[in-house]
Amino acid sequence: MRGIMVLMLIAGWADFVAAQTAAIRFEKSDAVGIGPEQGVMRRDPSDIIKVGDQYYVWYTRHNNPNNGSGYDATIWYATSRDTHRWTEKGEAFGRGPKGSWDEQSVFTPNILVTRGKYWLFFTGVPKPFINQGDRITKTAIGIAVADTPDGPWRKLDRNPILTASDDPKQFDSMRVDDACLIVREGRIWLYYKGRQWNNTPANTKMGVAIADGPEGPYVKHESNPLVAGGHEVVVWPFGRGVIALIGNVGPVGVRKTLQYADDGIAFHKMANLAKTPLAAGAYRPEAFTDTGKGKMIRWGVQIGRKRGFLPFIERFEYAWKSEATAK
Repeated sequence: MRGIMVLMLIAGWADFVAAQTAAIRFEKSDAVGIGPEQGVMRRDPSDIIKVGDQYYVWYTRHNNPNNGSGYDATIWYATSRDTHRWTEKGEAFGRGPKGSWDEQSVFTPNILVTRGKYWLFFTGVPKPFINQGDRITKTAIGIAVADTPDGPWRKLDRNPILTASDDPKQFDSMRVDDACLIVREGRIWLYYKGRQWNNTPANTKMGVAIADGPEGPYVKHESNPLVAGGHEVVVWPFGRGVIALIGNVGPVGVRKTLQYADDGIAFHKMANLAKTPLAAGAYRPEAFTDTGKGKMIRWGVQIGRKRGFLPFIERFEYAWKSEATAK
C-alpha cells in the first residue's frame, strides 16, 4: 500500500509541475555590480542564501582579459538587499600553497549552511595544469568553513573531500565539479557533475555523494550516475523529493528538462523547458531545512554573455503558470 501511495504522490507532483511549465516565463535582468566589466571575469555563481536582510552569492573571478575559463581563478563574493543591485565584497579565499591540490585554481563555489556554520564547497586543480590531450589534470572538490558568511574561511585539512574515480570506465573518472548541497533525512547530499576519462563535456552526467556531517566522509552512491546529462548542477527540495534542472547538455529527453526523484536518487522527467539558465545559482530557502516542504525555485543568478566582455553574472527569474497568468 505504501508503494502505491508513493507512486500516486510522484504522479501528482509530476502533473503539477508539467501543468505549471506549460505556460512558463523565463526572464533575464542585470545584476548590477557584478555584471559586465572590461577585463574582469565573473562566472559559476553559487546558490544564494539570505542572512538577516542580505543575500549572499559566491563566484569564480579573475582579471585575465585573455581567459574566460575558471581554471586560473579565485573565489569572490557579493551581497545584495534587493537581489538586483549587488556589492562586491572582495575575495573569500584564494589558491592553495605551492604543491597543494588547489595551487592552480579554485572555482565553482557553492554554499551549505548547517550546524551553526557556513561551509563553502569549491573545485580545485593543482599545478602543472593540463587541459588537453591524454594528460588531462583531474579536478577535485574541497570545503572551507567559517562562522559567518563574510569569513574568514578556513580550508579543511582533510581536503579534497571528493575526487575523480581511479577507474577510467566510471562516469566521473576525469572531472568532479559543481557541488550542489541539500540537507535531507538528516544527512548532507552533495550532488555533482562528473565526466569520464577521455570523454567530452557533452557527456557530462550528474551523481551524488552522501555524508553524515558537512566535513564528510562523502560516499558516492552506488546508483551513480543519476541523470545522463547536465553540465551544471541545479537541485532543490520539492515536497519530500528533489528536483534537478538540467540545462542544454545531455541526450534528447534529458537536456532542458526538470527531473524529479522522490528518494533523491531515481530521477525521471517531469517536464520539458523551453529556456534554461546557464550555470545557475538559485535561491533555495528550503535547501537546508530538511522539512519536506520544498517549493519551486523562482529566481537566481547565472553566467551572462555579451560581445566584447568576459563572462559575467546576471539575474534570472522563473514565473510558473499561476504567476504568469496573474500578471
